[in-house]
Amino acid sequence: MYKLSPSDFAYLYEECKLCYWLKVKKGIYQPSMPMPGVFSAINTRIQGTLIGKNLQSLSADLPQAVVKTQEGWVESKLVPETGVYIKGKYDLLAQAADGGNFLVDLKISQPHEDKIDKYKTQLSAYKFALENPKSGVGVKIARMGLLIFYPDAVAFENGAARVNFPPSWLEIPLDEAGFLAFAREVNALLDGPAPEEGTGCKWCQYRHKGEEETHEEDEVKQQDIPF
Repeated sequence: MYKLSPSDFAYLYEECKLCYWLKVKKGIYQPSMPMPGVFSAINTRIQGTLIGKNLQSLSADLPQAVVKTQEGWVESKLVPETGVYIKGKYDLLAQAADGGNFLVDLKISQPHEDKIDKYKTQLSAYKFALENPKSGVGVKIARMGLLIFYPDAVAFENGAARVNFPPSWLEIPLDEAGFLAFAREVNALLDGPAPEEGTGCKWCQYRHKGEEETHEEDEVKQQDIPF
């Protein structure tokens, strides 16, 4: 069985199948690149203040749904016809007046439409895990979306810089069949031999360059050894 982290789908899986294969199947991770602390601080403060709030109270362009939970861990049953399961932490769950649950992913980013396709699989994975938990009762998801904040203005008042972060909403379409097909694709990749590396993978390029330099140094040392 293979544990799949939804947060890997938007970047690692798309950028380099080899690095993804090495991480999931062999436990070999790319060197970590810590996110600047300011982004984590902004994300945490925004999420924490949303509990109990109706999203539409932030902006008329957001859905009518009250945020109920924040940063919940989920673990799913095996995805049908595969040996993979989902484990990760979603951002927010909100609930509409009719009882429908909204899965919300918070981003500090520019609200471009291309993010719908980029993050669709990630949110679909969380949806599958919520609806098909390893244990307990599932939570049916009625809608999914990206709640995006991006600064557009700053004002200096009373000795402080106040940055304006207007919220935007990008609806993510529900596509269970698409997610199941994707999970089968990932399962086939992991069951197979090591795939080709991504043509633009900087980590693979770094590894090759390091190997080349090391071999060149070894050759020079060998030439300096007297016989």
